[in-house]
Amino acid sequence: MTSRATYASSLMPWRVAGSYFEACNCEAVCPCRRIGKREGGRPSYGVCDFALSWHILNGQAGATDLKDLMVILAGSYDGGQPDSRWGVALYVDERGDETQRQALTDIFLGRLGGTTMRNFAAAIGEVYSIRPARVELDHTPGRQRVNAGVYVSFEGGDAVAADGPVACGIPGYDHPGQEQRANLMSVHEPRLDSELRGRCAFATDFDYRSDAE
Repeated sequence: MTSRATYASSLMPWRVAGSYFEACNCEAVCPCRRIGKREGGRPSYGVCDFALSWHILNGQAGATDLKDLMVILAGSYDGGQPDSRWGVALYVDERGDETQRQALTDIFLGRLGGTTMRNFAAAIGEVYSIRPARVELDHTPGRQRVNAGVYVSFEGGDAVAADGPVACGIPGYDHPGQEQRANLMSVHEPRLDSELRGRCAFATDFDYRSDAE
């Protein structure tokens, strides 16, 4: 896959939309979620270890086509500390060319502002690694599976009921979805290491865009 033009400026318009799936080490329903009008709270175990994934079904950065590319972000933070920042590792789809991978990196780390910066990227304090990876995502409801080589693997499981619509701030509270109990969440990085079963997962869609028109 090649880009049609060179992506260049933080002032350019961009937009990415598609499916979203995540897992973390909290108990389901994740206490960080918003349920109906009830705001979320702190992680189940203080420290939150997480893995997030996006499949871009439609996307552009300037004239650079991002359609069908995939991104995973793994990380950790101390939810018991109000000012705790995320430490993260980013995995960008190796099928993209250099220009596409750079655009994905800048969008999902919040370097281009817009929805990603407002929803989650402002919480990133340190980027441990940025890796092109063979990202494999299946976001099909009921059989979600995510993999990035030897680094990240997680998969969905049984749906978990709640007493209202469940929403997560990362895709946006205007994108409610389905809480699940994950069959697996495995992350292996030099500074991120976890392997858990039976914790929470969440599936929905997303639509991020730049501030530029």
